[in-house]
Amino acid sequence: MSDTSPTTPGPVPFRVSDGDLDDLASVLAKTIAEVKRHGVILDRLGSEQSDPVPAADGQADGATEAGAADQKAEGPTSVFIVALGGEAYAVELAALSNWVNHLLLPVYGREISTTRPWCAQWHEHPEAVARLHALWLAWQQLTDTEAGLAGPSTWHRDHLDQALVHLRAPDSPFAACTTSPTRPNHRVLSTPAPEYAEAAA
Repeated sequence: MSDTSPTTPGPVPFRVSDGDLDDLASVLAKTIAEVKRHGVILDRLGSEQSDPVPAADGQADGATEAGAADQKAEGPTSVFIVALGGEAYAVELAALSNWVNHLLLPVYGREISTTRPWCAQWHEHPEAVARLHALWLAWQQLTDTEAGLAGPSTWHRDHLDQALVHLRAPDSPFAACTTSPTRPNHRVLSTPAPEYAEAAA
């Protein structure tokens, strides 16, 4: 005997418009960047917990544990790249390089000249890394939907323009580097040596 009961229709295919796909891709890229940043923070917290600071002579164990609890409650002191070290720095620099090479330079790179120097090895210039990382952090915050419609404009005015003025100036960290795409050059300028006060005898 054949089954005469009505068959349940299958799920209706769902199509996302191309415009919505772009939005979803943007949200996904931001989420991936955020997850990477959280991973770096978790790695750093894990290394801090596995390398406890030894107690000073005469300090009670209870005081050490209280200090460690305070440190855990505060969380990471900074996500700024100059505060990172080791593997955390390398991971953050790789993410920053991806943003600089695939978004910043294609859109805002402009021509290289003596009055607008640039160095392809920018990641070897500590000041450039610090300024570009700060710019990237601001970009992540101000291009998020929660920043509102004026977020990107604020990023351009308050962050991008200022960073480019300092990075592309004739006396910038790249002053001794490339001034012509046909004659590449790279040299990290020396910084003043720190002065150490002589210990009183």
